[in-house]
Amino acid sequence: MSIGVTWQTLSKSTDTTGQIGVHLGNNLRGGEVIELVSDLGGGKTTFVRGLARGFGSSDKVASPSFTISKVYKSGESELHHFDFYRLHEAGIVARELDELVGDEHVTIVVEWADLVRDVLPTSRLTIKFKTIDEDTRLLEFVCPKPLEYLMENLK
Repeated sequence: MSIGVTWQTLSKSTDTTGQIGVHLGNNLRGGEVIELVSDLGGGKTTFVRGLARGFGSSDKVASPSFTISKVYKSGESELHHFDFYRLHEAGIVARELDELVGDEHVTIVVEWADLVRDVLPTSRLTIKFKTIDEDTRLLEFVCPKPLEYLMENLK
């Protein structure tokens, strides 16, 4: 993967983290894969709430930690949110994920991706959340050249 853009920003509130998600969601075209990297409580679900809103979904966003995946719809497009935290092996969910990769009507967001790294495309946006304090997060975006359009209006 050739890195196109690496960018960092400091979010000092959950509202700001959500707004960053909204801006990125506005840029989604379909077919993207986004990997979220963070410890528990790092702000991933807050970010996905904003992402889904920017994507155009009015569905209620919740962490898929117990259900493994959630789907949010916007017109003919879907945002699939996977969370592999509670799994020891990906099993059938990895096959489901593999079938979705490359679908131009589906954007995929993956948390705790170690179990499915071999299924994920190398050309994916990775966002790392680092907790600074209770409210503050450092977000680092590592974006390959083919997905640079996702970063528009963020920097």
